[in-house]
Amino acid sequence: MSDQPAPIVNATAEIQRLSTNWQTLLDVMPEMVFLLQEDYRIEYMNRSAKACFGAPCSRPVAESLRIIGASCHERLLRSPDFFVDDKVIEAMVDNTPVEYSSMSFIGYTGEKLLMLIMRNITQRKNFEQELLQFNTSIETILEQKIGELQASEEMRHRLSRQVNSLKNQLGHYHKADKMVGRSRKMRELREMIHQVSESDATILITGESGTGKELVANLVKATSSRDDKPFLKINCNAINDSLLEADLFGYEKGAFTGAVQRKIGKFEVVNGGTIFLDEIGDISPRMQVALLRVLQNGEIIRVGGTEPVKVDVRVIAATNVDLAQAVKEKKFRLDLYYRLNIINIAIPSLRERKEDIVELVSHFVNHYREAFKKEIDFVPKSAINRLLTHSWPGNVRELENLIQRAVLVAKDKVITEADLIFDDDPTAEQAEGAVLNIDQKLGAQPLKDILAEFEALIIEQALSKYTGNVATVADQLQIGKTSLYDKMKQYGLSAKSIKKSRKAR
Repeated sequence: MSDQPAPIVNATAEIQRLSTNWQTLLDVMPEMVFLLQEDYRIEYMNRSAKACFGAPCSRPVAESLRIIGASCHERLLRSPDFFVDDKVIEAMVDNTPVEYSSMSFIGYTGEKLLMLIMRNITQRKNFEQELLQFNTSIETILEQKIGELQASEEMRHRLSRQVNSLKNQLGHYHKADKMVGRSRKMRELREMIHQVSESDATILITGESGTGKELVANLVKATSSRDDKPFLKINCNAINDSLLEADLFGYEKGAFTGAVQRKIGKFEVVNGGTIFLDEIGDISPRMQVALLRVLQNGEIIRVGGTEPVKVDVRVIAATNVDLAQAVKEKKFRLDLYYRLNIINIAIPSLRERKEDIVELVSHFVNHYREAFKKEIDFVPKSAINRLLTHSWPGNVRELENLIQRAVLVAKDKVITEADLIFDDDPTAEQAEGAVLNIDQKLGAQPLKDILAEFEALIIEQALSKYTGNVATVADQLQIGKTSLYDKMKQYGLSAKSIKKSRKAR
């Protein structure tokens, strides 16, 4: 029998029993359990820990546990509850991924131990890796499919552009398109018109005289959302400045002599629609201020009035004047220039698109042979070559005038080089004199056509004689300036083209 007192023997037995029960309990746990001493050496491993890492465990495993133990001790010191660290932390024990939590543990003999409750998460990590690879594969597949869709969409856009280009080349134009020519510059011009016509922004059409600015304005209006609304055209150079203001903005009763009642102007008449202001570069400073008010505020003030009147009008302006240069010379307001030049449509000169000359010649020959009842059906290559070498200072209008004259003077069904009478040709006057042979026209043309032909030639010669001065020509012919402008437009005559041709001689 033991010499120890009975209470001590009983306490020792109880401790042994509790220790055995405690170890049995830890051994049946599926988690790995480690007890680490104060120097972080392994004091105890349960059955799950031994099954995973072996007993005794390898040096790399022991070193990993020592590092983990030191880290846990630092966290427990910072924790408000020193005995428990409720954080679950992932780590590597040698090459095995684990997650663990820790707590302080007091042994039966009072030693300070650290308990680690650990799980092997190798399987979970494998699943995560497989899932990551799967997601990466899905992303790769999606990126590939998206790339294919983008390439397909790009191809669709490319094909669409090619179809549109082919349509333009084949002449699939808007029914209101009266412009002649399929050159690259004309295709670009049409594309520009269709891009901007749907907006309500102010458009400034620029280009040399005779390039067809009015045709562009017509197409802009026809392809806009205001096509079914009113459309008025005003030649700002053909109306006296004071009359132009009253014509555009209207006037109040008593505003001037003869103003016996209020009259609304063109801007109010065309409200909701479009107004085309040709030769905008020639308006006076006073008109520039009035027009600026319309563009800035959408309102006009009648002549003699004080109350503004709201209007909703889209403005299309045109000029052959270099407005930027006019601004520098203080002849045109900078603020008005910016308001007008929101969208600029620049029309190419005829010398920039000579590939359109053949089509233009065919168009004008067909038009004037019907107008003059002439059976012209052929233009030889020599005549075409002569047209292609000309510089065309008067642009399309000059070409139209030339073909008009050629159809008139042609004796047979063919237009020869001799029939091409250029405005800057020194022999032009002599050739034109031959047209005035009435014997050739009697029985071949009705009186109205002969009179129209002679009227056109008289006006043209008068403009040439007075160097394109419309006011002087109107005075000499004893007709109104407005009537003269109407006739010039009817016969395709341009005072500015005549001025240029006279200077070139």
